[in-house]
Amino acid sequence: MADNAKHISAGDFKPISAEDRGNLDSEKISAPSLTFLQDSWRRFRKNKAAMIALIILIILFILAFGSNLFETHAPNATNPNLANLPPKIPGIDINGFNGTLDQSGQRINAYAQAHAGSKYFILGTDYLGRDLFSRILYGTRISLTIALVASFFDLAVGVVYGVISGWIGGWVDTFMQRIIEILLSIPNLVVIILLMVILKPGMESIIIAIALTSWINMARLIRAQTLELKNQEFVLAARTLGESSIKIGFKHLLPNLSSIIIINLMFTIPTAIFFEAFLSYIGIGVSAPQASLGTLINDGQKNFQFLPYQMWYPAIVLSLLMIAFNILGDGMRDAFDPKSRE
Repeated sequence: MADNAKHISAGDFKPISAEDRGNLDSEKISAPSLTFLQDSWRRFRKNKAAMIALIILIILFILAFGSNLFETHAPNATNPNLANLPPKIPGIDINGFNGTLDQSGQRINAYAQAHAGSKYFILGTDYLGRDLFSRILYGTRISLTIALVASFFDLAVGVVYGVISGWIGGWVDTFMQRIIEILLSIPNLVVIILLMVILKPGMESIIIAIALTSWINMARLIRAQTLELKNQEFVLAARTLGESSIKIGFKHLLPNLSSIIIINLMFTIPTAIFFEAFLSYIGIGVSAPQASLGTLINDGQKNFQFLPYQMWYPAIVLSLLMIAFNILGDGMRDAFDPKSRE
């Protein structure tokens, strides 16, 4: 066997030329290594619709929570002498934004008739002479506050509850799911009405109702996904290597649960916004004189035939919020899902 073995000598080796060395270098992976968040952001930026929705929401957040800087008048200040004035933007002579109204086929200057002087309202006034622009900003702030509260309880309660229930399993899972079924059997509207018996109508009642019920769907979805993921090979390997449950949860479960969390969160937010607007519209939400998009739409529809702008503007803002959150959710789902393909 030793005689048949081929003898390797120094002559069998040949130095690599500069051209061959260049070809080897060209086969190296030159792209930088990206973390999970960096790769998700890179994919998210390619989604133009989601980026536009994000920009719209950022602008609305800035206008709403910085409303003290952008308000042209106090949102609750009344002036009956300036009631039902149309929108007026100085320097713009376009019907609908020049302070004129169509009465009996003629355009009249409503500001001159009301002796408004140098005052102007860029989105007009309501039936009590309150600035509609400032009130829309205030109502948007309430809607976004409700969205943030719903998001907090979805993440802080729903995700944690679902992961614990699915990860532990057994009688603990059964007991936790029975609690959810009891809460699901009580409609949200009943909860808010019962709360109003104890508390006065307003933000407190709505926030407590959301805190009690908004996280349930998130918990059920996360629990179902956790039951599936905890038997996957990568989780079993991590447990075999002695990883703690907390580390497995943050390192392995959350990245794979991120798409479910984002999808449900982006459905929860517009649902919570619409829930608050609906309650305020029917008169059991935010009470006067505080402004809400729901109360503004309710007030505007009373004069819709003659002054449609009083309902259109808050309705447009409410629609923008809900559409933007849904489009943003679709974009974040695609960006954060580890299984998604470009």
